[in-house]
Amino acid sequence: MVYKLEDFRVMDDFVVDGKTVLLRIDVNSTVINGEVKLNERIVRHADTIRELQAKNARVVAIAHQGRAGKPDFLPLEQHAQLLRQFVDISYVPDITGEAAQNAIHALNDGEAILLENVRMDPEETLKRTPDRHSRSQLVRTLAAHADYFINDAFSVAHRSHASIVGFPRVLESCVGRQMEKELSALEKAHAERPVVYVLGGSKPEDVLDVMAFVLRAGTADAILTTGVIGNIFMYADGAALMDAEQKKKYLVSLKRAKKLMTSGKILYPVDVAVELEGKREELNVRKLAPDQHALDIGEETCGIYREIIMNAGTVIMKGPAGMCEKPQFVEGTKALLKAIIASDAFHLIGGGHTSSVLDMIDIERMDSQKGYVSLAGGALLMYLAGKPLPGLDVLRMRRSRARLSKVVDTTDKEPFAAQIGNTMG
Repeated sequence: MVYKLEDFRVMDDFVVDGKTVLLRIDVNSTVINGEVKLNERIVRHADTIRELQAKNARVVAIAHQGRAGKPDFLPLEQHAQLLRQFVDISYVPDITGEAAQNAIHALNDGEAILLENVRMDPEETLKRTPDRHSRSQLVRTLAAHADYFINDAFSVAHRSHASIVGFPRVLESCVGRQMEKELSALEKAHAERPVVYVLGGSKPEDVLDVMAFVLRAGTADAILTTGVIGNIFMYADGAALMDAEQKKKYLVSLKRAKKLMTSGKILYPVDVAVELEGKREELNVRKLAPDQHALDIGEETCGIYREIIMNAGTVIMKGPAGMCEKPQFVEGTKALLKAIIASDAFHLIGGGHTSSVLDMIDIERMDSQKGYVSLAGGALLMYLAGKPLPGLDVLRMRRSRARLSKVVDTTDKEPFAAQIGNTMG
């Protein structure tokens, strides 16, 4: 599936002055001992909210945190406090009830509120089509008080949840400013050859999907593997020995890896770092004992990968090279990121652990023509694997593949609540 920015309406296509805008953002954050930690998503979504406020929109932000039953499943009060470091916004501990509806009605032009965690609504995560989600109480209630829906969260575009796919069925909709930047960066990701993928992380099957797709499509000139996926290719080629537990755990992945290796475009580490008595020690992969677990790539591998990166036209990196939770095993990820930034290649760097390592090193993180740091994890992997993203599919313009010739303004239109009164009542 290929998504082009020109297939979507953007914020510039709408007149939001005096309008109520439902804005889907993703402020899902790491939670440590009950405390929500500030992340890049919060900072960037605040930019979109601030822009809408400057245009006199009435902003109703909706978002989620964690999953039901998990320790990080929390209300969004702390998120509102973090957002307030960058933008003026109020927290409403309600989603569709009287408190939420009253708060929406009370909004003045240029004001913003953040409603409660949408995953606290039992209909949000049900497995439904966009049409069925559009008839949920969540969508019916909030849409009746809004003029537009804007999805600013590419990182949740792979979810077919009510707050993502339901609203575009009943409201004029577009992508937000941050989503626009993500799509623009993804369009550039294969423009300059050679295209080099640097793939790591801890989800081998998802990464193998990406590898299979880009090799089949001919859009990858080299794939440098790290992390768990790098270990799997080491094992698949017989460069390192596995213990019985690993063989059982990675049985399916190993079979896929052996088939993909015939492309001749996949490289795996030649040396790795292990933990001995709490310290980092680097070993050639052929000297790695079955009971020793590779936790990072070694210095020799970094050198080989750096040379390939420096000669690339485009570099796409997703997933860390090692166990970044331990400081002694973040060195490989740091080295690769420094090489990518130092190169002349356009770079797209995946979110999550990979982008968090950028905070540890002295590198300018601002977006530029040269590269982009994505806010997405799972959605980015699905995009790179050529899989459809439900949250984008519902936003694509149905009548025309060209950008709108004029902005959309609903000033003279019948209020939306009246429009849906008969069809959805």
